[in-house]
Amino acid sequence: MQGTFTAFMGQRRLASGPAGDVALAVKRAVPGPDEPIVIFDDGTGRTIDFDLRGEDREVLARLEKLLPPVPAEETPPSEPRGRGRPKLGVVAREVTLLPRHWEWLNAQPGGASVALRKLVDETRRASGDKDRERQARDAAYHFMSTMAGNFARFEEASRALFADDRRRFTGLIADWPADIRDHIVKLAYRDRA
Repeated sequence: MQGTFTAFMGQRRLASGPAGDVALAVKRAVPGPDEPIVIFDDGTGRTIDFDLRGEDREVLARLEKLLPPVPAEETPPSEPRGRGRPKLGVVAREVTLLPRHWEWLNAQPGGASVALRKLVDETRRASGDKDRERQARDAAYHFMSTMAGNFARFEEASRALFADDRRRFTGLIADWPADIRDHIVKLAYRDRA
């Protein structure tokens, strides 16, 4: 299973790590009347529900089905294809372009397919850091909205987060409960030192 998860009991972090570890920690926890347990997917910052019924092995088996290992690249659809090289992960799909785009692509060494793959790879490399920063910021915001949406200075902190003003952001959330504050910062700046 890929990814990490974090469970909060009220305003305290209960567990963080792989899904199985977090699920079993939640299963064993005894929440107070005003301390609901909420589990978050750290990749998205969104809540997730785990089915904790039954023995530990049953819980873990269900999690394996719910959260299968994620391959490095997107898995192509399992439907039969007539074109492409499915064994190599190459799948034929339709792309709509203007005639001038097709002319340019076809004039490239290797043809349209090679040129498109090179363009996609180059763009992914060029925008990789920005994409990761955006995903981290969005995850922090989703978590923050759930756990701190009614805290003082939430709106100002949200604006600072999206403005990428780290100093102001951390200053605005400094007096929030430590576990919540620390987790927001961890999610927001996980790929930056």
